[in-house]
Amino acid sequence: MGRAAALAALGCVVGVAPGVAQSPKLHGRVVDAVQGRPVPGALVRLLGTDRATRTGSDGGFRLDSLPSGVWRLAVSAIGYRPAVRADVVLAPARSPDVLVRLEPLPVNLAGIVNEPDYFEPLPAAPVSAQVLSNEEIRRLPGGLEDVARAVAVLPGVVQVSEGRNDLIVRGGAPSENLYLIDGIEVENINHFGTQGATGGPLSFVNLDFVRDVTFSTGGFGVPYGDRLSSTLAIELKDGRTDRVGGRATLASSQVGLDLEGPTGGAGSFLLSVRRSYLDLVFRAAGFGFVPEYWDLLGRWVVRPGPRDEVSVFVIGALDNVRFFNETEDQRYDNAQVLGNAQNRYVAGLGYRRVLPRALLDVRVGRTLADYSFIQRDTLLAPVFLSDSRESETALRADLAWQVGAGWDVRLGVQGKLALARGRRIFPSAPVTDFGDSLPTDSAAWDVWLTKGAAYAELAQRTGRFRAAVGVRLDAFAALDAPAVWSPRASFSAALGPRTTLTWSAGVYRQAPAFVWVTANPVNRRLRHARADHLVMGLEHRLRPDLRLRVETYVKRYRDYAASTVRPYLVLANTGAGFGGADDDGFAAFGFDPLVSDGRGTARGVEVLLQKRLSEIPLYGTAALSVARARFTALDGVERPGTYERPVTVTVGGGYRFDPRWEASFKFRFGSGLPYTPFRADGSRDPGAYNTARFPATHALDLRVDRRWTFRAWNLVTYVDVQNVYGRKNVQGIRWDERRGAPEPQDAIGIFPTIGVSAEF
Repeated sequence: MGRAAALAALGCVVGVAPGVAQSPKLHGRVVDAVQGRPVPGALVRLLGTDRATRTGSDGGFRLDSLPSGVWRLAVSAIGYRPAVRADVVLAPARSPDVLVRLEPLPVNLAGIVNEPDYFEPLPAAPVSAQVLSNEEIRRLPGGLEDVARAVAVLPGVVQVSEGRNDLIVRGGAPSENLYLIDGIEVENINHFGTQGATGGPLSFVNLDFVRDVTFSTGGFGVPYGDRLSSTLAIELKDGRTDRVGGRATLASSQVGLDLEGPTGGAGSFLLSVRRSYLDLVFRAAGFGFVPEYWDLLGRWVVRPGPRDEVSVFVIGALDNVRFFNETEDQRYDNAQVLGNAQNRYVAGLGYRRVLPRALLDVRVGRTLADYSFIQRDTLLAPVFLSDSRESETALRADLAWQVGAGWDVRLGVQGKLALARGRRIFPSAPVTDFGDSLPTDSAAWDVWLTKGAAYAELAQRTGRFRAAVGVRLDAFAALDAPAVWSPRASFSAALGPRTTLTWSAGVYRQAPAFVWVTANPVNRRLRHARADHLVMGLEHRLRPDLRLRVETYVKRYRDYAASTVRPYLVLANTGAGFGGADDDGFAAFGFDPLVSDGRGTARGVEVLLQKRLSEIPLYGTAALSVARARFTALDGVERPGTYERPVTVTVGGGYRFDPRWEASFKFRFGSGLPYTPFRADGSRDPGAYNTARFPATHALDLRVDRRWTFRAWNLVTYVDVQNVYGRKNVQGIRWDERRGAPEPQDAIGIFPTIGVSAEF
């Protein structure tokens, strides 16, 4: 086949004739921020041009033959506050999908400034909530284009390790975070995840297909439950509807290929596959173990009419760790590593129906996590084995209903049926560094589990004020006391044209992890853990694109799972690691006999200054968190939480020189985390649990992006340097048997990466 024929064939595959310039296009939807219903007749303008259109009856819009560049989109509609969405990147092979949420104006407009808003409205989450766009996540220095790492820069969030995605939110454990993908609850969104928790090294959700992420660090409403600290809702974008296109990427740790396009009628599809090349890097660097992973994503959506939407998505992840024990050093190092092989998938089917003054949303979800863990000693004899599978089918229905002028009702029900099966084996009697003897008996389980939930919320909007009250019921049939109630309330008031006071209080409950109650049946006596939230905040808009937010919070924990064989241990202090012997002797698995007698208190003050990209091509955030988290186990001693950072400071931002060049930075400082020191013989004193602290951590990340636009395709490149000045942050400690001394675990030093993406 000649060169011309090959180019012609490629043009047929991607729907583009070779050498023909393609004009950028833009499509999206405008919806009501309170109820999610379409907003027809909204005016959509591309600022800086004469291009404009209005939304149809389904809230959708489309603009064709647009100029390349980075633009802002202005949207306005009668009865709504106008909005501006920045970072709209237009290029020949790019068709952005934009969702604009418009905030309804109150019935009484007194004291309300009706000016364009650069920050997405979240009326249902008046405190501690933030929306991050795809572009904001993509360009974050050191973020690896990962949704979980992107929210770690927000106030109230502690990142324990530079190499992991564990989110510690306002003193809570990494098991306390709720993840949702297109409304489907997912136990964990990370490769090589920790069973019973929510962290891991890297997310398996492809950012290329993420429209935006909504993150709440507390005070969230009754539609979300069974978690104590935070919610992270990922919304996938629609595929392009004009033609088939795609993207080939070589990123910091993986290679990938994306495809998207129309499916006929009003439908579109997304497909992606990614594979890590860390195995090549680790092997070349002489590591004794190499992680390998694949992930796949597919989504299809169709809107057969202005009132209906049907969507289907599937995400799969395949993880494996290979060990090489060819030398004594490799065998020694590998003895500290918990082997972790996992297969996961999450699938969702969604249906939305616009009713008169209401929106009905029904979701069916299916998740599966297949875990295989093994840890060996230096003679390659196994010291721990665990194989398990957790599958879950869930049905959820939500109704948002406007019952009158300024009055809104939200109702919802949810049911889950899960199957947990597995086994655990300790071939020898393990003893922790603290001298605790762990259960040595083998165990196997094969258990059906059921969960249910229901909620109701009433909200009222008038003039300067908005108030909401609601109640949630959660039930877990595996527990001796299966049902619990959670009342919540929130309030906001406009103190002036650009200043708002917010307040939220409520009860939050979380059921024990499946592995806790199945691997040790005695743990069915556990109760739902409880956290009482009180959050107060003040927000002031210095400009439409610049805001200052100050919040203070108190969280009181009770009924938290605590170990009866380790009287110093509350499971709030576990989960931010790979779960092996070094992580307090496999404590995160919850194999110990547990009782719900742990308690704690977390409190703090947070300050956020945030600038969005506008006609001033400068953006950034500055965040300060001052926090305290203390927990009490069965011994009655109050101690610092394992993840307590008293002070965290994050400053980051960037400048867009022109549509081609952009530079950004991120600096993060955190005071040292608590740890338990070793004695001279390598043991640790339970009485000294969390009495020492590591040194403070800090690092600077830099990034430069360059866009290239050709006649029918685009090239996006970047250089990202993490930890520019090579700070060796200490993030753990273990005992070195060969030297007979403690060995600090340093994070990686300077780490440069290069990314290349070709869009066609």
